[in-house]
Amino acid sequence: MGKARKARRLSGLLLSAVLLLSALFLAGFVPEWGAAKASASEKANAAAATASIPDLVEKLSPAVVNIATTRVVKNRLTGRDVSQQGMGSGLIISADGYIFTNHHVVNKADRIKVKLADEKEYDATVKGQDAATDLALLKIDPDAELPFAALGDSDRCRIGETVFTIGNPLGLNHTITAGIISAKGRVIGAGPYDNFIQTDASINPGNSGGPLCNLQGEVIGINTAIVAQAQGIGFAIPINMAKSILGDLKTSGKITRGWLGLTTQAITDDIRKSLKLKDQKGVLVSNVFAGDAADQAGIKIGDVILEIDGKTVSDNREMGQVVAALHVGSRVPVKIFRDGRTLTLQVVAAERKDGQEQETDSRLAERYGLKAQEVTPEIARVLGMDAKTGVIVTEVKAGGPADEAGLKPRDVILKIANSEISGWKEFVAALKQGDKGEVMLLLVRRGKANLFVTLKKAPEVKK
Repeated sequence: MGKARKARRLSGLLLSAVLLLSALFLAGFVPEWGAAKASASEKANAAAATASIPDLVEKLSPAVVNIATTRVVKNRLTGRDVSQQGMGSGLIISADGYIFTNHHVVNKADRIKVKLADEKEYDATVKGQDAATDLALLKIDPDAELPFAALGDSDRCRIGETVFTIGNPLGLNHTITAGIISAKGRVIGAGPYDNFIQTDASINPGNSGGPLCNLQGEVIGINTAIVAQAQGIGFAIPINMAKSILGDLKTSGKITRGWLGLTTQAITDDIRKSLKLKDQKGVLVSNVFAGDAADQAGIKIGDVILEIDGKTVSDNREMGQVVAALHVGSRVPVKIFRDGRTLTLQVVAAERKDGQEQETDSRLAERYGLKAQEVTPEIARVLGMDAKTGVIVTEVKAGGPADEAGLKPRDVILKIANSEISGWKEFVAALKQGDKGEVMLLLVRRGKANLFVTLKKAPEVKK
């Protein structure tokens, strides 16, 4: 009888323990043992998941402003001055009235008005702007400290992550739209430093300059562009890019960028085999400007650049971004591959002047769904080509304009419209000229035969 009573008592204690643990689990307690151990990141994610978009909007909206611009221009017919009105959005980043927006929102404006969420209005001045990244920094003089947004880390945002925007689309003040991050690192032909976050959160004219926010209540991007022919495809400048140039915009009003004085091209599989490279990472130096930084450091045509200042250079786009970020006057190591061995040379970064082009990117060609590079004697020898000049197609994107035109890898572009294509400069210039129309006529050489193809205009990207 005593044993039965002890057994019942033990069973009761076990049942009580099970019920207690169940209650703790339901209350959100996770014990720090066994397979159920919760990491710090899991706890942070659980806490973030509790934040609702309405709560975050209430918190962030006071830091978002509407921007109205006025520009006075001459009427071509009457010769009289007329006012052109513009609109956009902006983001307060400090209590003393600094505001991020897009360069294209305020460019050439004669007057800029900023309206806060509480309807107060201020005249704004442009402290700095940068057309290459489409960013501008405004300043207003408020009569009290302003609410400002927390700037996040755009490098940590993930594809599929929920995001939302706050802005002034079509003049509808403080409109909220939500969606996800659709892609990262997008190149859309907007500028030499394209690295956009793509989102399906609705972005319309007037959203430009407003924030793209995550569910931690941080700004991870500044909305800037849309694809005119598409729905649910918008683009934002990563906030890390904006943060990286903030100091220059504040102090000097413009961005100082690095310059090496060389041009590069992509490494195709055939070039990789010819140079006996392990993979296609890196860029091939196609020209070195006499007397510039690269020339003084001993970099030569035919070298493959692998790293700059410890940063891997996988392709032409990365090359342009890494070089632009170099501090002028700094001595940086450049790792190259030459004649079967790896060398490291020291290069003193120069300053890129207005109008200089690295010629490392093919962003315009990529809008047409193709990648191309200049035909060098080395490429001609590897491919057994008669021609020693021109531009050769290296990649065609499925479903893009180039694919629809019937272009194929290894096609050599001889003419665009009436322009002879002898090299990369002529190719880019002809594309820019042809981009003004609806269709371009291309003469290409495929094997031993020549043929004409028609290339339709690339999809338009609106800011």
